[in-house]
Amino acid sequence: MKLHDIATGSRFEYDGQVFVKTGPLTAASENGGQRIIPRYAVLKPLDTATPASTAAARGKLDKKTVLAAFDHFYQRCSPLVDRAALPELESARQRFIAALK
Repeated sequence: MKLHDIATGSRFEYDGQVFVKTGPLTAASENGGQRIIPRYAVLKPLDTATPASTAAARGKLDKKTVLAAFDHFYQRCSPLVDRAALPELESARQRFIAALK
């Protein structure tokens, strides 16, 4: 398993030491200190980890949720934009919605 497959905060073994992932390329040793873990390193997960595909799916947003949040954003921002720029703002809104389809 590679470091990018391990969730931040999860424990793994590398070079005979136990680490906790702290960032995209870093981990903290249980003995103290930080270390950069090479991308090519093969790691042994120690926690019961969620599969990478499930972790990635957790980061995905529902289309309806995104549209509702963007609609709220648009409604709050529209009054702040100069009237002359409203058509351009609406055009940008339509492009955003089209990009989600």
